Order: sequence, then structure tokens, then C-alpha cells
Amino acid sequence: MSRWNPLMRLLPVLLLSLACSLPALATDPPTPAPAAAGSARADTQPAAAQEEVSRPLHAQVLLARARFSPGEIDGVAGSNQARALRGFQAARGLEVSGELDDATWDALAADASPALIDHTLTAEDLAAPYVEVPDDMMEKSKLDRLGYASAWEALGERFHSSPELLQSLNPDVDPRVGATLRVPNVRDLPPLAKAARIVVSESDATLVVLDGNDRVMAQFPVTSGSEKDPLPIGEWTVETVAMDPTFHYNPELFWAADPEHSKATVAAGPNNPVGPVWIDLSKPHYGIHGTPEPARVGKTASNGCVRLTNWDVLALVDAVEAGTPVEMRK
Repeated sequence: MSRWNPLMRLLPVLLLSLACSLPALATDPPTPAPAAAGSARADTQPAAAQEEVSRPLHAQVLLARARFSPGEIDGVAGSNQARALRGFQAARGLEVSGELDDATWDALAADASPALIDHTLTAEDLAAPYVEVPDDMMEKSKLDRLGYASAWEALGERFHSSPELLQSLNPDVDPRVGATLRVPNVRDLPPLAKAARIVVSESDATLVVLDGNDRVMAQFPVTSGSEKDPLPIGEWTVETVAMDPTFHYNPELFWAADPEHSKATVAAGPNNPVGPVWIDLSKPHYGIHGTPEPARVGKTASNGCVRLTNWDVLALVDAVEAGTPVEMRK
């Protein structure tokens, strides 16, 4: 099977060999979002912006703003929040515990921006029309585009949050153009500079973006490999980047595929098996990509590739280019 041709940036179509993109069994199921986000006052917010915001929710927003992504913001102090805290603590010279201790809170709260802001919805935010996305790959291949299933799903990706969290913050709001929502303050962050190298850690379930002085520019939680399809440990490089890729499905490449399945092409879209981006690597058939299941990032096994939330992989695109070194570690 041939590798990506750089010309395919003009017509991004995934090769049949991208077996790493299909969902795998959960090893750490995501924790449901809380019924309401406001359980404790974030006492370091400016007086003008003070409101009832849970400390985990506020911390997750501040971590995302600091480029230590907690994955899907849900207001629950789970494993991805702990990963983000450990990365932030190490980068700031704090005790690395993964806990939101006072010193870590003080360092995060140096960003005095409010955790939540009001946002008036646009047509772009809502990303209609919506589709009923089937589980079966053969049924997926019948759709013209793998778009969002609902307005709340689209808004979840727009604001890096679980749809359940957004609904709990806005219980009486009908998501439509012109409506005002209370949302996490994570949009419009400056783009990442070009990375000197990328490091993926299988044991930490993280992808770290480093500058030329080995300083951390960003950290993202990832799903990377499994017992049957391990992460390819070693040093590789980025070959090319495909935006809004289609996916060529070959059931022969998937050990758990339905024997009744045949080869098929799955249309592009955020619910495509590899999301909005495929970053092709010099290791044949492997890459870094998005996912239609952001709540499972860092909590499942993959089929060998490196899987991020769609918003994190879109942020990563700014930092990579052909030739960027990618080290994969145990």
C-alpha cells in the first residue's frame, strides 16, 4: 500500500490502510456530566465576572486556555483533567500530582478571564443541516456527508464541551441563530507556532508540542494504540496534512470488522471516522487524526494511530508541517 502523495492535499481522500481510525472497546468509560455546573464559587474570578462555577469546570477552562487540553470539558475531575494538570504542573515547575492543589490553582488563576461567557449563536456555530449518523459502516457510506447529529453536538465541538454540560448551563435555551448561550471561554485562542517536534507518550496518553528549546507549547490527551494494534514506537516525521478527508474503508484491515462488510467510501465530516483532519506520518498506514467520539479520547484503545478530539487536532494543524519530527514513546 502506497503512502500519501502530497498532491492529495488538493483532494484529501484517506487510503484503505487507515485501520487505526475505527472505534475500539472502552477501557475507561467517560463519566457522565453533572446535572448542573454551578456547585462552588470560583473565588479568584474578578468581581465583575463572579458567578457560580464549579472548580473543576473553571480549572478545565483555564487549562484549555493555557494549552493543556483537558479533552472534552465536562466539569468532572476525571483522568483527562489529571493529565492536563500534570503537564501544566511540570511546565510551571510545580509539584507534579495531577491534583488541583492551591499552588496549581494560583498559577492557573493568573489568567483572570471569566470561565464562562455569553455568546450569541450564528449559523456557523450551529453547523446545520443535521444527519442521523448510523453505527454501521456500510450505512455510513450511504450518506453524502457525515455532519453533526444535532445542534448540541455541533455546539459541543464549537466550545470544546460535552453537549450535556452546555445543556445544563443553558436549560431554557433553544439553540437557534440569535439565541444567547452561556459557554466555556475557550474560543479565539491564538494559533500555535510551528513545533520543533511532537512527542506522543503511550503510557501518559498525551501528545506534547515542543519548541526549539524543548519547552512545552501545548499538550493534548490522546488515544494511541492497543494490545492488538500497538502504537508504533520510534521516530517518524509528518508527511502531509489532509483537511476534511474522506475515509476508504477496507474490512480486511480490521480484526473486529463485520464479515458481511465490503469495501466502502465514507464521506467527509466531523462524524467521519477520522474527523476533520488526517496528519499522515512516515510510518506507513499510521497518522494523527480526529474522532467523532470526543468523550472517549484518552479512555479507550485505538487501532494503532493517534486520536485527538476534533478541536485539538485542528489546533495541532497550525503547529505541524511536512518534515515535523514525531517521536512515539511507551
